[in-house]
Amino acid sequence: MSHDLVIRNGLIVDGSGKRAFLGDIAVDEELITQVGKVDSAGHREIDADGDVVTPGFIDLHTHLDAQIGWDPMLTPISWHGVTTALMGNCGVTFAPCKKADREFLAEMMENVEDIPREAILDGLPWDWETYGEYLDSIEKLRPAINVAGMVGHGATRFYVMGHRGIDENPTPDEIGEIAALAGASVRQGAVGFSTNRMPGHRLPDGRPIPGTFAEASEVEAICREVGAGNGLFQCVPHYTGEGDWIERDFQILGQGAKSGGTRILFSAVETNTFHKDDPHHVIEQLRAEGCRIYGVTVPRCGGFISNLKTPILFPGWSALQEIDVNERLNAIQDVEFRTQLVDAAKNNPQAMGFASRCHWMGDGTRPIYTKAKEDTLASLADSMGEHPAETWLRLSLESSGKANFHQPFFNMDFTAVGELMERDWVVPGLGDAGAHVSMIMDSGWPSFYLSHWVRDTGQIQLEHAVHCMTQRAAEVLDLQDRGVLHVGKRADLNVINLDAVEERQPEVVTDFPHNKSRLIQRAQGYKNTVVNGQVILENDELTGARNGRILRSVSYTHLRAHETLRYLV
Repeated sequence: MSHDLVIRNGLIVDGSGKRAFLGDIAVDEELITQVGKVDSAGHREIDADGDVVTPGFIDLHTHLDAQIGWDPMLTPISWHGVTTALMGNCGVTFAPCKKADREFLAEMMENVEDIPREAILDGLPWDWETYGEYLDSIEKLRPAINVAGMVGHGATRFYVMGHRGIDENPTPDEIGEIAALAGASVRQGAVGFSTNRMPGHRLPDGRPIPGTFAEASEVEAICREVGAGNGLFQCVPHYTGEGDWIERDFQILGQGAKSGGTRILFSAVETNTFHKDDPHHVIEQLRAEGCRIYGVTVPRCGGFISNLKTPILFPGWSALQEIDVNERLNAIQDVEFRTQLVDAAKNNPQAMGFASRCHWMGDGTRPIYTKAKEDTLASLADSMGEHPAETWLRLSLESSGKANFHQPFFNMDFTAVGELMERDWVVPGLGDAGAHVSMIMDSGWPSFYLSHWVRDTGQIQLEHAVHCMTQRAAEVLDLQDRGVLHVGKRADLNVINLDAVEERQPEVVTDFPHNKSRLIQRAQGYKNTVVNGQVILENDELTGARNGRILRSVSYTHLRAHETLRYLV
């Protein structure tokens, strides 16, 4: 008997956290059928000698809701070993949606997540009203990797209340309608519900998105309905330098989790207001009380990218901003124009602040995220006897326009990040794939996690790192058939050269509808990625295979099974 696929002689890290072992894996159709010694041949065989074999990685925080319409390969995360992505984070989704509300939802997504409105409206079929119909629609797009979606608070509230839902809290009856709609969306296939409590997420007119300041009664009602369908409740807490907003948010979330039995997932970042001692104790207490609460974080500093083709340039450089991105390199070759830019920066009071927060990402193919806090563009310029604007321009010219500068705004303290990731309620992720496409590129986090924390520093064991990216992440979504390399589980897996794995420098490409640009980040070291038994990536290049599945809620699966049984009877 032969198998569809056999992976031989690999170091198998099965995702459970148990010690790695040498062995083979057999795959038939979409399932793992043998782990250990495989004697039978495979129609296709992969020699993994010297390589690590892992389950496919799960990314719990993406905004691929729109991008899936024009990029079914779901780059860049599919370059980094991700085989399952969770969409619909931060309370912003495209369903449920009445026909008249499409532009509002598109504009909300554009303003919050930096996804061009025109690309959203023209890049998706918009042939749905309910969340279940939205999932049916994107299923037809045949994504390369598995996708699960959450229904957003903004769309749900707006569906029930219209524009009143922006500034007003709902009445008790409306709370019931919102909660019922959230529960119905879960029964239609949404794996959970997402909300946002950070005032910085705003509509085009400056007002916070619907649901930002939802009171505890609304959150609890939603949690009960979502929890009844075994759904997840995702939240972006209120990060601020004043008051006790974070603790209050967690108390509200905790009460919702207790009353509804809902799993909670929140964005956990190291900032001045969310650090290693506070409010972690609140989370630990909630978990001790039985709440299933998890945090997701980027395993490095996260922030803005500045280069010749991004909107983020030196303060005062409006003259360069007005030039087409493809012409800027030619423009700065002119000595007089460079002098004009340097003078503009010297006369801008924000320029030195920008330079003191920026870090050059190096001249190699691998970006440098680990520079010391004091190793800034400003200090580099000082050592060269230049103004920082001169250094920015010089490095851009010397690299033929490829120089990148990173301006991190969270997770800058690597010691604190390392401590955060060691907590048993933390999952790596938060790369925001599909969002902030012109300014931020954090989607290469799996490659950094493996290269920096596992290989380069040895601070995190390989088995633990893989467990966090696979089985622990699957636990958050309550995925029973993925996340480990065990017989009978879905064949989502990676073959990785651990000595070579790392992310590449971010770059700007123009592949969105209407020639809109975005940042991408490729990787190296991924020999193969397999999704549901099919090879979708080989030697760091996508094969074009699109074998992903739309992963729907447990309650949807149970309802469909019941309907099928009733039909058969």
